[in-house]
Amino acid sequence: MSLGKQKLGNQGLVVSAIGLGCMGMSQSYGPADEAESIATLHRAIELGCTFLDTAEVYGPFLNEELLGRALKGRRDAVTIATKFGFRIVDGKQDGTGRDSRPEHIREVVDASLARLATDRIDLLYQHRVDPEVPMEDVAGTVGELVEEGKVRFFGLSEAGIANIRRAHAVHPVSALQSEYSLWERNLEAEIIPALKDLGIGLVPFAPLGRGFLAGDVKRAEEYPEGDFRRGDPRYQGENFDANVAAAATVRDIAAAKGVKPGQVAIAWLIAKGSEFGIDVVPIPGTKRRTYLEENVAAADIKLDATEMLGLDMALTPDKVSGPRYNERTMSMVDR
Repeated sequence: MSLGKQKLGNQGLVVSAIGLGCMGMSQSYGPADEAESIATLHRAIELGCTFLDTAEVYGPFLNEELLGRALKGRRDAVTIATKFGFRIVDGKQDGTGRDSRPEHIREVVDASLARLATDRIDLLYQHRVDPEVPMEDVAGTVGELVEEGKVRFFGLSEAGIANIRRAHAVHPVSALQSEYSLWERNLEAEIIPALKDLGIGLVPFAPLGRGFLAGDVKRAEEYPEGDFRRGDPRYQGENFDANVAAAATVRDIAAAKGVKPGQVAIAWLIAKGSEFGIDVVPIPGTKRRTYLEENVAAADIKLDATEMLGLDMALTPDKVSGPRYNERTMSMVDR
């Protein structure tokens, strides 16, 4: 089992066909387990899952530091994506406060390079648009960092069409990282056509609906303290019941094919890239080797037209119950 490669955007970035979201190794999904997390990162490299996603705010700082330790002697085997843009005060995320001032971007990049123990960031995202800083200034600063060799490619996260176009006009954007899955179809009407037009790749985060599409799902109150899902509206009360019913088609198709529901959800995303004519590289997150291996194996699953249509119809936006964030989890970044 070894993953193939996937072009991501028109600027020359090539990554593994499925990436690994690393945030959960350090926050939001229960207690950290550094030994298993590092073993998972090493197994990912063995499997060819070498597109690793982190951010300064994960921890904060802990996740980048973890990758720095885990990748010692293995740096050249991986593609590292990290992010700037949230305000961090005294080592803690300052609510949803943002900071993309050019001087701050430079400070973050230097600090991230040190934590990651590397001399370059392969893909640098603005984590969230900062309404106080013109997008042209952000893109220009990242462009300077590219010229200096500290950054290789530029990305945005959860940006709208206007900001994507403004950034791309100053320095080419290689990838947009946004939530997109069977569970969350908000990009299809406008964003995806714009990405195709501009030659920008899509990196869907939360491709398994924060675990809901993986099949082994519990009600919010059954998750331990510190687990993001305790506060997820879609895991609560009547929303939970409605969403379990909506996701039945995923489970049924998985059972018929003899695979896992989460693998079907990832295979659907990859197929959507071909359908829409854009580069799509999902980054399912895990801190365990078992789930990593399941996710990577999804690259070999093929869904026929009937299965794709059934999935499309089963989880249309009107059939998913509850908002994707509540007021508390809005401040917990993006997963």
